[in-house]
Amino acid sequence: MTSSAIKYDVFQAIADPTRREVLRLLAQKELPISKITSHFPMSRTAIAKHLYILSEAKLVSGRKVGREKLYRLQPEPLEELQQWLSFYEQFWNNKLSMLKHIVENDGEKELQPIRTELDK
Repeated sequence: MTSSAIKYDVFQAIADPTRREVLRLLAQKELPISKITSHFPMSRTAIAKHLYILSEAKLVSGRKVGREKLYRLQPEPLEELQQWLSFYEQFWNNKLSMLKHIVENDGEKELQPIRTELDK
C-alpha cells in the first residue's frame, strides 16, 4: 500500500503532539496555513502534511477564501475518542477512590487486596 492510499483515523491523527497542538489552535478560530506554521519550528510543507493527516481523519476541514485556505476544527470525530476513554474512566475512578481511602485512614489498617476469579 502506498503512502497516498493510507487512511488515517482519529487515534493515529492525535498520536502526534504537533497535530494535537494544531487542533488546539484551530479550536480557537479558523486559521490559514501561514498562521498555523508561525506557531511551530518547522516548514510549511511539514505543517501541510500534518493538516493532510488531520483532514483524512476528518478532524479539520478547509475552505478557500480568496487566495488562502482557512482550516477549522471538526470536533465530531473526537466523540469516538471520548467514548473509548470513558470506558477506562471507571478503572481510574476506582483506583483514585482506593487511594483516597488509604490517605484518609493514614494507614490505620491495611486494605485487603481485592480477590478476583483468577486468584481463587
